[in-house]
Amino acid sequence: MASNQTSLNAARFNLPVNDVEQQATLEVETEEYDYSKRAQWLRAAVLGANDGLVSTASLMMGVGAVKQDIKVMILTGFAGLVAGACSMAIGEFVSVYSQLEIELAQKKREKERRNNGAKDEQEEGEKVSLPNPSQAAAASALAFSVGASVPLLAASFIKEYKVRLGVVFAAVTLALMIFGWLGAALGKAPAVRSSLRVLVGGWLAMAITFGLTRLIGSSGL
Repeated sequence: MASNQTSLNAARFNLPVNDVEQQATLEVETEEYDYSKRAQWLRAAVLGANDGLVSTASLMMGVGAVKQDIKVMILTGFAGLVAGACSMAIGEFVSVYSQLEIELAQKKREKERRNNGAKDEQEEGEKVSLPNPSQAAAASALAFSVGASVPLLAASFIKEYKVRLGVVFAAVTLALMIFGWLGAALGKAPAVRSSLRVLVGGWLAMAITFGLTRLIGSSGL
Protein backbone atom coordinates (compact mmCIF):
# COMPACT_ATOMS: atom_id res chain seq x y z
CA MET A 1 0.00 0.00 0.00
CA ALA A 2 2.79 2.35 0.93
CA SER A 3 4.65 1.54 -2.28
CA ASN A 4 1.54 2.31 -4.34
CA GLN A 5 1.15 5.64 -2.58
CA THR A 6 4.80 6.47 -3.25
CA SER A 7 4.49 5.64 -6.95
CA LEU A 8 1.37 7.78 -7.22
CA ASN A 9 3.18 10.73 -5.64
CA ALA A 10 6.12 10.25 -7.97
CA ALA A 11 3.84 10.20 -10.97
CA ARG A 12 2.01 13.22 -9.64
CA PHE A 13 5.25 15.20 -9.38
CA ASN A 14 6.77 13.96 -12.66
CA LEU A 15 3.97 15.29 -14.84
CA PRO A 16 4.61 19.02 -14.19
CA VAL A 17 8.34 18.53 -14.68
CA ASN A 18 7.79 16.94 -18.07
CA ASP A 19 5.38 19.71 -19.04
CA VAL A 20 7.94 22.34 -18.03
CA GLU A 21 10.68 20.61 -20.02
CA GLN A 22 8.47 20.35 -23.11
CA GLN A 23 7.47 24.01 -22.80
CA ALA A 24 11.10 25.08 -22.41
CA THR A 25 12.10 23.05 -25.48
CA LEU A 26 9.23 24.56 -27.48
CA GLU A 27 10.25 28.09 -26.45
CA VAL A 28 13.86 27.47 -27.51
CA GLU A 29 12.73 26.14 -30.90
CA THR A 30 10.39 29.12 -31.35
CA GLU A 31 13.17 31.59 -30.50
CA GLU A 32 15.54 29.92 -32.97
CA TYR A 33 12.84 29.93 -35.66
CA ASP A 34 12.01 33.57 -35.04
CA TYR A 35 15.70 34.48 -35.11
CA SER A 36 16.15 32.64 -38.40
CA LYS A 37 13.18 34.47 -39.95
CA ARG A 38 14.44 37.84 -38.69
CA ALA A 39 17.92 37.13 -40.08
CA GLN A 40 16.48 36.30 -43.50
CA TRP A 41 14.40 39.48 -43.56
CA LEU A 42 17.33 41.62 -42.43
CA ARG A 43 19.67 40.06 -44.97
CA ALA A 44 17.11 40.66 -47.76
CA ALA A 45 16.78 44.27 -46.60
CA VAL A 46 20.56 44.75 -46.67
CA LEU A 47 20.76 43.29 -50.18
CA GLY A 48 17.90 45.54 -51.32
CA ALA A 49 19.61 48.60 -49.88
CA ASN A 50 22.88 47.61 -51.57
CA ASP A 51 21.02 47.24 -54.87
CA GLY A 52 19.54 50.72 -54.52
CA LEU A 53 22.92 52.16 -53.57
CA VAL A 54 24.85 50.68 -56.50
CA SER A 55 22.23 51.21 -59.22
CA THR A 56 21.44 54.82 -58.27
CA ALA A 57 25.08 55.76 -57.75
CA SER A 58 26.06 54.21 -61.08
CA LEU A 59 23.23 56.04 -62.82
CA MET A 60 24.29 59.37 -61.29
CA MET A 61 27.95 58.79 -62.10
CA GLY A 62 27.03 57.88 -65.68
CA VAL A 63 25.06 61.08 -66.18
CA GLY A 64 27.79 63.01 -64.35
CA ALA A 65 30.27 61.78 -66.95
CA VAL A 66 28.61 63.89 -69.66
CA LYS A 67 26.60 66.50 -67.71
CA GLN A 68 28.08 68.74 -65.03
CA ASP A 69 24.77 70.33 -64.02
CA ILE A 70 23.82 69.36 -60.47
CA LYS A 71 20.10 69.53 -61.25
CA VAL A 72 20.41 66.93 -64.01
CA MET A 73 22.39 64.65 -61.74
CA ILE A 74 19.92 64.91 -58.85
CA LEU A 75 16.87 64.42 -61.10
CA THR A 76 18.49 61.37 -62.65
CA GLY A 77 19.21 59.88 -59.24
CA PHE A 78 15.70 60.61 -58.00
CA ALA A 79 14.16 59.02 -61.10
CA GLY A 80 16.36 55.96 -60.51
CA LEU A 81 15.24 55.80 -56.87
CA VAL A 82 11.53 55.92 -57.74
CA ALA A 83 11.77 53.52 -60.67
CA GLY A 84 13.95 51.07 -58.77
CA ALA A 85 11.78 51.10 -55.64
CA CYS A 86 8.64 50.49 -57.71
CA SER A 87 10.35 47.70 -59.65
CA MET A 88 11.57 46.03 -56.45
CA ALA A 89 8.14 46.31 -54.82
CA ILE A 90 6.29 44.88 -57.81
CA GLY A 91 8.77 42.07 -58.31
CA GLU A 92 8.76 41.12 -54.63
CA PHE A 93 4.95 41.25 -54.46
CA VAL A 94 4.56 38.95 -57.47
CA SER A 95 7.23 36.56 -56.18
CA VAL A 96 5.92 36.32 -52.62
CA TYR A 97 2.29 36.10 -53.79
CA SER A 98 3.22 33.14 -55.98
CA GLN A 99 4.92 31.55 -52.99
CA LEU A 100 1.81 32.19 -50.89
CA GLU A 101 -0.44 30.53 -53.45
CA ILE A 102 1.84 27.49 -53.59
CA GLU A 103 1.88 27.13 -49.80
CA LEU A 104 -1.90 27.55 -49.54
CA ALA A 105 -2.43 24.93 -52.24
CA GLN A 106 -0.07 22.58 -50.41
CA LYS A 107 -1.91 23.08 -47.11
CA LYS A 108 -5.22 22.47 -48.85
CA ARG A 109 -3.96 19.19 -50.30
CA GLU A 110 -2.68 18.11 -46.90
CA LYS A 111 -6.00 19.00 -45.30
CA GLU A 112 -7.95 16.99 -47.87
CA ARG A 113 -5.58 14.08 -47.39
CA ARG A 114 -6.26 14.05 -43.68
CA ASN A 115 -10.01 14.48 -44.27
CA ASN A 116 -10.17 16.95 -41.43
CA GLY A 117 -12.64 19.76 -42.05
CA ALA A 118 -12.23 21.51 -38.70
CA LYS A 119 -9.54 24.12 -38.15
CA ASP A 120 -7.37 23.15 -35.23
CA GLU A 121 -4.92 25.29 -33.31
CA GLN A 122 -1.98 24.02 -35.31
CA GLU A 123 -3.49 25.24 -38.59
CA GLU A 124 -4.24 28.62 -37.05
CA GLY A 125 -0.60 28.88 -36.01
CA GLU A 126 0.57 27.91 -39.48
CA LYS A 127 -1.60 30.65 -40.97
CA VAL A 128 0.34 33.27 -39.05
CA SER A 129 3.65 32.07 -40.53
CA LEU A 130 2.47 32.40 -44.15
CA PRO A 131 4.32 34.98 -46.27
CA ASN A 132 2.80 38.44 -46.62
CA PRO A 133 3.17 39.87 -50.18
CA SER A 134 2.29 43.45 -49.21
CA GLN A 135 4.74 43.46 -46.33
CA ALA A 136 7.50 42.03 -48.51
CA ALA A 137 6.84 44.60 -51.26
CA ALA A 138 6.91 47.51 -48.80
CA ALA A 139 10.11 46.23 -47.17
CA SER A 140 11.86 45.86 -50.54
CA ALA A 141 10.84 49.34 -51.70
CA LEU A 142 11.93 50.88 -48.40
CA ALA A 143 15.28 49.09 -48.41
CA PHE A 144 16.00 50.14 -52.00
CA SER A 145 15.05 53.74 -51.21
CA VAL A 146 17.36 53.85 -48.18
CA GLY A 147 20.30 52.68 -50.27
CA ALA A 148 19.49 55.01 -53.17
CA SER A 149 19.23 58.02 -50.88
CA VAL A 150 22.95 57.82 -49.98
CA PRO A 151 24.36 59.14 -53.29
CA LEU A 152 21.43 61.55 -53.63
CA LEU A 153 22.12 63.16 -50.25
CA ALA A 154 25.85 63.21 -50.91
CA ALA A 155 25.42 65.15 -54.18
CA SER A 156 22.57 67.43 -53.19
CA PHE A 157 24.52 70.29 -51.61
CA ILE A 158 27.76 70.38 -53.63
CA LYS A 159 27.80 72.54 -56.75
CA GLU A 160 31.44 72.03 -57.74
CA TYR A 161 31.46 69.25 -60.34
CA LYS A 162 34.67 67.38 -59.46
CA VAL A 163 34.13 67.73 -55.73
CA ARG A 164 30.58 66.42 -56.13
CA LEU A 165 31.78 63.31 -57.97
CA GLY A 166 34.42 62.71 -55.32
CA VAL A 167 31.98 63.08 -52.44
CA VAL A 168 29.48 60.72 -54.10
CA PHE A 169 32.23 58.17 -54.67
CA ALA A 170 33.43 58.42 -51.06
CA ALA A 171 29.92 58.18 -49.59
CA VAL A 172 29.06 55.18 -51.75
CA THR A 173 32.35 53.49 -50.84
CA LEU A 174 31.64 53.86 -47.12
CA ALA A 175 28.06 52.63 -47.53
CA LEU A 176 29.22 49.63 -49.60
CA MET A 177 31.62 48.60 -46.85
CA ILE A 178 28.88 48.90 -44.20
CA PHE A 179 26.33 46.96 -46.25
CA GLY A 180 28.91 44.30 -47.06
CA TRP A 181 29.77 43.88 -43.38
CA LEU A 182 26.09 43.69 -42.39
CA GLY A 183 25.35 41.09 -45.06
CA ALA A 184 28.32 39.02 -43.90
CA ALA A 185 27.31 39.26 -40.24
CA LEU A 186 23.74 38.17 -40.98
CA GLY A 187 24.84 35.40 -43.34
CA LYS A 188 27.61 34.09 -41.03
CA ALA A 189 30.23 34.77 -43.73
CA PRO A 190 33.77 36.23 -43.44
CA ALA A 191 33.29 39.97 -42.94
CA VAL A 192 36.43 41.26 -44.68
CA ARG A 193 36.04 39.10 -47.77
CA SER A 194 32.35 39.90 -48.10
CA SER A 195 32.91 43.64 -47.67
CA LEU A 196 35.67 43.65 -50.28
CA ARG A 197 33.52 41.68 -52.71
CA VAL A 198 30.63 44.14 -52.36
CA LEU A 199 33.00 47.11 -52.54
CA VAL A 200 34.77 45.94 -55.69
CA GLY A 201 31.44 45.07 -57.32
CA GLY A 202 30.08 48.55 -56.61
CA TRP A 203 33.25 50.20 -57.91
CA LEU A 204 33.09 48.15 -61.11
CA ALA A 205 29.45 49.07 -61.70
CA MET A 206 30.16 52.79 -61.27
CA ALA A 207 33.34 52.67 -63.36
CA ILE A 208 31.74 50.78 -66.25
CA THR A 209 28.69 53.06 -66.30
CA PHE A 210 30.87 56.18 -66.08
CA GLY A 211 33.26 54.99 -68.80
CA LEU A 212 30.68 53.79 -71.30
CA THR A 213 28.50 56.88 -70.86
CA ARG A 214 31.48 59.19 -71.35
CA LEU A 215 32.53 57.19 -74.44
CA ILE A 216 29.08 57.37 -76.00
CA GLY A 217 28.69 61.03 -75.05
CA SER A 218 32.03 61.99 -76.58
CA SER A 219 31.26 60.14 -79.79
CA GLY A 220 28.37 62.51 -80.53
CA LEU A 221 25.65 59.87 -80.65
